[in-house]
Amino acid sequence: MLGIFFLGVLAPASLGLSALAKLQPTGSQCVEHECFALFQGPVTFLDASQACQRLQGHLMTVRSSVAADVISLLLSQSSMRSQPWIGLQLPQGCGDPVHLGPLRGFQWVTGDNHTSYSRWARPNDQSAPLCGPLCVTVSTATETASGEPAWEEKPCETETESFLCEFYFTASCRPLTVNTRDPETAHISSTYNTPFGVSGADFQTVPVGSSAAVEPLGLELVCRAPPGTSEGHWAREATGAWNCSVENGGCEYLCNRSTNEPRCLCPNDMDLQADGRSCARPVVQSCNELCEHFCVSNAEVPGSYSCMCETGYQLAADGHRCEDVDDCKQGPNPCPQLCVNTKGGFECFCYEGYELVDGECVELLDPCFGSNCEFQCQPVSSTEYRCICAPGFAPKPDEPHKCEMFCNETSCPADCDPNSPTVCECPEGFILDDGSICTDIDECSQDECSPSECRNFPGSYECICGPDTALAGQISKECDPTPVREDTYTKDEEGSGEPPVSPTPASPTGPPSARPVHSGVLIGISIASLSLVVALLALLCHLRKKQGAARAELEYKCASSAKEVVLQHVRTDRTLQKF
Repeated sequence: MLGIFFLGVLAPASLGLSALAKLQPTGSQCVEHECFALFQGPVTFLDASQACQRLQGHLMTVRSSVAADVISLLLSQSSMRSQPWIGLQLPQGCGDPVHLGPLRGFQWVTGDNHTSYSRWARPNDQSAPLCGPLCVTVSTATETASGEPAWEEKPCETETESFLCEFYFTASCRPLTVNTRDPETAHISSTYNTPFGVSGADFQTVPVGSSAAVEPLGLELVCRAPPGTSEGHWAREATGAWNCSVENGGCEYLCNRSTNEPRCLCPNDMDLQADGRSCARPVVQSCNELCEHFCVSNAEVPGSYSCMCETGYQLAADGHRCEDVDDCKQGPNPCPQLCVNTKGGFECFCYEGYELVDGECVELLDPCFGSNCEFQCQPVSSTEYRCICAPGFAPKPDEPHKCEMFCNETSCPADCDPNSPTVCECPEGFILDDGSICTDIDECSQDECSPSECRNFPGSYECICGPDTALAGQISKECDPTPVREDTYTKDEEGSGEPPVSPTPASPTGPPSARPVHSGVLIGISIASLSLVVALLALLCHLRKKQGAARAELEYKCASSAKEVVLQHVRTDRTLQKF
């Protein structure tokens, strides 16, 4: 705490253990769970504070008139007139006492300034500010108008003849009750020894952990309290009752003094416990509490019963517990194949490849049964399968049960007919090479993308269309696709068989100007003339055919010329198809 820190700076010398042992308490009082004690000095404020802390307490805080009354009582019981330290101090510095509350800027050794009580010897109207460090004593010589001891500020290094300590306890006991009607104990008094070293006979309450000595009877008791309780009771280590005149011998119900040794008694429906002083109702076990599973009472014989066990268990040798029965060993085997024993029962399992259905092990069906895989079916689980293809083939994306040739290399084996090894097939984008090897077609070497950039892949290719193409910046197999003209002329759509004539601009009337004839025109005229001659010859042959057999030879020769013309047209058509 802050107060302890600055006191350690002001007074480096502390109260040693030998000096603490010489301190003599001159009085003590307890109110509920708090105890206060007056110790003799001389000591400084720091020495007094350390002495209280070593006793598991602290310098006394006076926050109410009740604490002030305790101080008055303790000082009145003391034979010496002194001004003891209390746990109030002013840190170093100066302040106006008028505007600092009832404690004038002082603080308790507990680190706070909460209070509903203050009794200063000096009035509050003085103009001089208070400057610390200062500590506080109480004195009956300077009592206030109410007759209560007054508080006075003093330098903390001053030695006073006494100090007041405060202790807190979670539980307490009442003083011992003694039967004064008993002549043996009428004049007996008890002496109490508290945990903070104060002994005496006059206590309103005694803190837990204190001892009480009844010397004429040689009896010593201790104040104890169960955890979590605030009210203690007097007890001792030895079992059984003590003198019945003191605290009823420690008996919870009744102390019997008629015998040589005192003895505790309990009501008829309660039993005496192991400590020989407390009573408790006996634990009555019902029939079901006696048996592990089931209990059956015998109405003809009161108090008799029989134990029974659940299915899958059998009664143990003691007649109360139940033991598990290994059903799997109770032949025959209760399972069709495998049996595993459990607590109170068993479980059935099947061999691999079998499934338990309605208590029977049924062989699992092949999931490939009835499948439509083109090449081969592969089971994935007991109910699922997948279709696989031969090397060089892969399932079709839209029809996974079918296979198609697939190759992701520049060359791969061809798919050849086992009955006709010379009949082989290659995937699309490959060409058969060396009889049974499929080699990738390098479309880029054939200028498929020219003038754009071309990238070849196994079985395919792609073009990176250049800026001067119709699909500039795109990837396609044709960067300049040929559009389909809607006005394309077809013979079926035009009945005349002639293409439409485009109108030409009008020309001025008059005779045409003389121009030289082009060589192409002369060639066309020659071909037209030749065609006309051939047609006339065919017509002549047709007319002669109607004549007699004498002219058959001439008809044959003429027909041969016509056939030659037809064959010539066929050759011309095939040549055009090649291009």
